[in-house]
Amino acid sequence: MEGLAEQARALADGQVTAKELVERSLERIAELDGLGAFRVVCAEAAREAAAEADRRLADGERLPLLGVPVAIKDDTDLAGETTPFGVPGDHLPKTADAELVRRLKAAGAVVVGKTTTCELGLWPFSESPGFGCARNPWNPEHTPGGSSGGSAAAVAAGMVPAAVGSDGAGSIRIPAAWTGLVGIKPQRGRVSGFPHRDPFNGLTVWGPLARSVEDAALLLDVLTGSHPEDVYRLDAPVTPFLEAARTRPRRLKIAVSFRTAFGVSGRLDPQIRAAVERMARRLTDLGHKVFPADPDYGLVVLGLVPRGTAGVADWLDSLPGATPEPRTEMEARIGRTVGRRLLPLARRMDPGLRRRIGRIFQYADVVLTPTTAQLPSKVGAYDGVPYRRTQSGVAAACPYCWTWNVLGWPAVNVPAGLSREGLPIGAQLLGHDSDEATLISLAAELEAVEGWTELRPRVSSPRR
Repeated sequence: MEGLAEQARALADGQVTAKELVERSLERIAELDGLGAFRVVCAEAAREAAAEADRRLADGERLPLLGVPVAIKDDTDLAGETTPFGVPGDHLPKTADAELVRRLKAAGAVVVGKTTTCELGLWPFSESPGFGCARNPWNPEHTPGGSSGGSAAAVAAGMVPAAVGSDGAGSIRIPAAWTGLVGIKPQRGRVSGFPHRDPFNGLTVWGPLARSVEDAALLLDVLTGSHPEDVYRLDAPVTPFLEAARTRPRRLKIAVSFRTAFGVSGRLDPQIRAAVERMARRLTDLGHKVFPADPDYGLVVLGLVPRGTAGVADWLDSLPGATPEPRTEMEARIGRTVGRRLLPLARRMDPGLRRRIGRIFQYADVVLTPTTAQLPSKVGAYDGVPYRRTQSGVAAACPYCWTWNVLGWPAVNVPAGLSREGLPIGAQLLGHDSDEATLISLAAELEAVEGWTELRPRVSSPRR
């Protein structure tokens, strides 16, 4: 499937119709239904939106994504559909779109469905007892990651050219790494989470998953903007992110780090280390100054646990008749008893953590790390596993992303090659406060020499 920007250009030039693109997307979703990428497919609504887009295009109207099919994660409200976020319950259809969906539609995008996730976005896999599992197009026996794994699987398998995910501890970057995509976690406040005013107490942000940096930047431009009731609000950048994707970066100072934050251990897969080291050499060849250096993380974990557990408790308590699995209920119980109590302390720690960790930007412009410590786990690897064992397992597999959620700063996953097993590996670019543009520009420069957009999985649909 052509990319987001390519489809938008083809529509504007009259080379294809929205009806044709949406039908192709729906056919691909049906063909690969066994991957479980979608929790619900909005086929009729998408066809109606495509017909309206074609009428508008014929009348000469032009918008950034007019007629282009996209997908959203099932933590995002879409009028007329429920938002279970992986948890069975007495869910009613939403009466209004989330702010980011409003922005997608205002740009002309056609939402074809809502993608599979785990319960309340807790884990780096996209499986739940109530709504099934998403599988990795590169090898359906493996997870595409989580919690935005359905969105990642949909893009990697060519069901849609791009999709929206959310990231509270790596939930965009991890599935991007494990499915060979570009995934952008924007600066906190860049993309509105409304009707959630402060989603997961500042941890969670929404952002794009796409095959190319250009497509991810275009989607981020469309998503960018605040709602008046958002706790965190940012002005739109002076320069569009799409322009950053088309601009070569200056010579940058790039710190390479394999260190994880205090309290998080886990063995780094040698193949992942080798892939990140290769990317560091590639950056050196491109003319950047690359050197080893580690951020000083301090007690950053104390900024994560209260926010995350209290956020799970808040979301679960808002779902009528919810029947979560035991480990989700355990996380919520911790949030009710401890997380909410410690939340004021976590917020007071923020300025000191930003100063401490931000010192690395006194001598570096970007930090390069692995995105994950391990390759994708098998689907079902955590079925029935108790809370503590699940927590320790996923913490060891994915220790590199969550620190930047505590800080609220931007980060980008870029593809870094394939393992011997044929599974994608990701490298992570970490940026300073509100500096998405530098990360996007650098990622685009890497893409030009790495050529990852040409690397596609040969996927067939497993039985569901």
